[in-house]
Parts: sequence; C-alpha cells; structure tokens
Amino acid sequence: MTESSFQDDVLGELGNDKLTEIAGLLGTDDSGARETVSQTVGAMTGDLRQKADADDADGVAVRQAIAEVAEAEPPLEGVATLGGLGGLGGLGGLLSGGMMAGVLAKVGKPVAAAVSKRTGIPAATVSRVIEMLIPVVLAVLAKRASGRAAGTGAPGAAPGGAPGTSGGLGDLLGEILGGGKK
Repeated sequence: MTESSFQDDVLGELGNDKLTEIAGLLGTDDSGARETVSQTVGAMTGDLRQKADADDADGVAVRQAIAEVAEAEPPLEGVATLGGLGGLGGLGGLLSGGMMAGVLAKVGKPVAAAVSKRTGIPAATVSRVIEMLIPVVLAVLAKRASGRAAGTGAPGAAPGGAPGTSGGLGDLLGEILGGGKK
C-alpha cells in the first residue's frame, strides 16, 4: 500500500515537540516514543475496528461516532488548534470529536493495559500517552474522513448512512484507518 499508514499520519500530526514530550514521559528517546505511539495507535484502531463490528451498545456507539466524524465539516486543522494536548476536559466540543473522543477514551483503558503488558511500560504512563494522543487521533480521523468522503466516493461514505449498517460504516472505518476491507 502506497498510502501512509494511520500511525504515520498520527506521528506526522503529533510533531516533533509533542513526540519529544512523550519521550520524556516514557523515559526514552524519540525513536522509542515513536515506536510506543505506533503500537498504541495500532491497538486503538484495532479495538475500534473490532467494536465497530460488534452487535452491542459499544458497536452502536462506535458506528455512530464514525458516522459523526465522516459527516463533520470542516475537518480539524492540526493539534495547534486544540489549545494544547494536556487537558482533555474540553474534548467533548471538538468539531466532530465529541462522540469519537468519548469512544477513544473508553478504548484507552484496555489499550493501555495491552500496550503495558507488551512493552513493560506502566499502564498509568501509557494512559497518559493515550490522553495526549486522543486529540491527534481525532484530527487525523477527521482529515481522513473528509478526504474519503470528498475525494473518492468511497462505499459507505454517503452522508446519512444508518449507524446500524456495519457494512458501509465498517468499510468507511477501514478506509479511514487504512488496511482496506474486512
């Protein structure tokens, strides 16, 4: 695949300053921080895909959040517009991020535990990294969703798609996050 990966887009959006801040939090260098961010984002997107396929309340919430992100205008324009990554108290009002921010926060705890188990980094530290990543992930999701809906005529990208139809939105999630079809 010649497209950049979702993890690469998140790292690009994150920028060197925030990556250095994460490295300091983790007690590693930028390369170690880059790897931890990639693993964490990979785990988050994997959980989103899995939850989007579920026929339960979590699945409905993820599909609704995906639809909200896909239909939002205009897309987020970088982390600089978020007023800093530290405090997440105001995330509920982020353009299209309201519902998706909640979904990402909910996915954060099990992801922190999984990444902690894999890397040996304390779960509390991984949770802090996830808090810093949520606004960045939201920005990348919004940019990718707006690019898909506007440019490619992707299946399931039509506004007004029913949140309960996992086919179209599941395909859209796959296209937004990369990795193709299910």
